[in-house]
Amino acid sequence: MSDGMSEEAPLHEETEVFEGGTTNKVVVLEDAVSVGKAFEERHTCKLIVDSSADYAPAVIQRLGIEVIPFTYVTPDGEVVDDLWQTQDPHEFYETLRKNPDLHYTTYAITPGQYFEVFERAAREGIPTIYMGITAGLSSSIGNARQAAEMVRSSYPGFELYVLDCRCDSAAGELLALEAMHQATRGLTAREVYEWAREARYFIHGYFTLDGFEALAAGGRIPPAAATVGGKLKIKPELSYDTNGALTLRGMCRGRKKALRAIIQDFVDNYTHDTTLPLAIVSTDAEKDADWIEREVRKQDGCAGVNIIRSQVSPILGSHVGPGMVALIFWGTDRRERLSFTDKLARKVRGYSGDGVGE
Repeated sequence: MSDGMSEEAPLHEETEVFEGGTTNKVVVLEDAVSVGKAFEERHTCKLIVDSSADYAPAVIQRLGIEVIPFTYVTPDGEVVDDLWQTQDPHEFYETLRKNPDLHYTTYAITPGQYFEVFERAAREGIPTIYMGITAGLSSSIGNARQAAEMVRSSYPGFELYVLDCRCDSAAGELLALEAMHQATRGLTAREVYEWAREARYFIHGYFTLDGFEALAAGGRIPPAAATVGGKLKIKPELSYDTNGALTLRGMCRGRKKALRAIIQDFVDNYTHDTTLPLAIVSTDAEKDADWIEREVRKQDGCAGVNIIRSQVSPILGSHVGPGMVALIFWGTDRRERLSFTDKLARKVRGYSGDGVGE
């Protein structure tokens, strides 16, 4: 917990010990406990997520929702992403630091995996919502829709909704947490789904990287650009668009300027509703995460805001590399950033976001 943590904030720390003997501090929302209990008692719908949303392990345990894990491949074989339950994130990212030519492969969740989970929910007969990684980063959501159609054909009348979160990393965690909160207020599965379809555009995420090498290795930028950026000590500030795809916000000379740009975007876009938590995640860049938390708490009315801290999972971490740090929060409508021509194109296409089951 950073030095800037307010003593009045309804948070506490838990220390998780990993097999390697190191520890990782996780800030746990007391609200997650109450929301999880209320959701379990009402049980009007079932919420399923995947491991790409970089959930703090203690938070996901308290929410009590099902997580479908992604898998990735190391030189030693295939590994299931278990949200750091069996490995130390520092050791994982330190291995990447020491071996810059080492690149892990990540796999989409298959239709078969989704079918197994969705069919189990159908047998339970509880209306179900799956909130998954955006199509802007993975083909998994398409596989989920395919599996959902198969389950619906086998279980007519079963309510199953598939939602593309259209936002990345812990933004999915914030969306799921508030979706559960809405469900405890009596919303039906269909109403929670419709609420989340709209709410996903109000979650902002801004982050910076230690370098461009991981993006170049993944084919997201040319290798030459990564080389030039490294020599000039340029650090990018990135975000995601309304489809969840990565976007470049700006180029900064030096890490500190990139971190300050993140804080400025927070100041410009934050909703100032301190009942809603923020999230700070990193790929083993805790000192910078601490700095961001202190700066956030210096802002008007933010001294006691709830902040969820966690490490980015190997699934996204493999593509951004060690040293990434991000700030995620509820803010203004991200669709307002669209240019006039983009808005017109959406209107012409009859765009309406995800349909039920799409």
